[in-house]
Amino acid sequence: MSDVAERSGKRPNPTDVYVGSRVRMRRKMLGLSQEKLGERLGITFQQIQKYEKGTNRIGASRLQQLSTVLDVPVSYFFPDAPQAGEPDGMREDGAQDFVMEFLTTSEGLELNRAFARIRDAKVRRKVIDLVRSLAHDESG
Repeated sequence: MSDVAERSGKRPNPTDVYVGSRVRMRRKMLGLSQEKLGERLGITFQQIQKYEKGTNRIGASRLQQLSTVLDVPVSYFFPDAPQAGEPDGMREDGAQDFVMEFLTTSEGLELNRAFARIRDAKVRRKVIDLVRSLAHDESG
């Protein structure tokens, strides 16, 4: 999306927002700041911010460059994209949005990293049970 569209109040395209969230998640997973990623791409951190918010569309050549710098295949940015002719009726977009939002927070990333390091399946199950009980206590 152009800066003109941004100033006119037009909403970002959902695909651009999704791709931007994938850029943000991977950048955070690698421990890169927006400034460092921008330096590696030869652009400003403000441009990275716009990409991550979906306010500026990422072109094909920049997406290829991002995939190289972030060490992921280009398909990483579109893992859940519907295939041509696939009906949208069975997708649960709200759940995916929630998970993506959570995983791009520092708490979500930290929790995910720590949880992934737990080798014992029984311990992982106990952690899940603990979190569920704490969440229940918060809501009650």
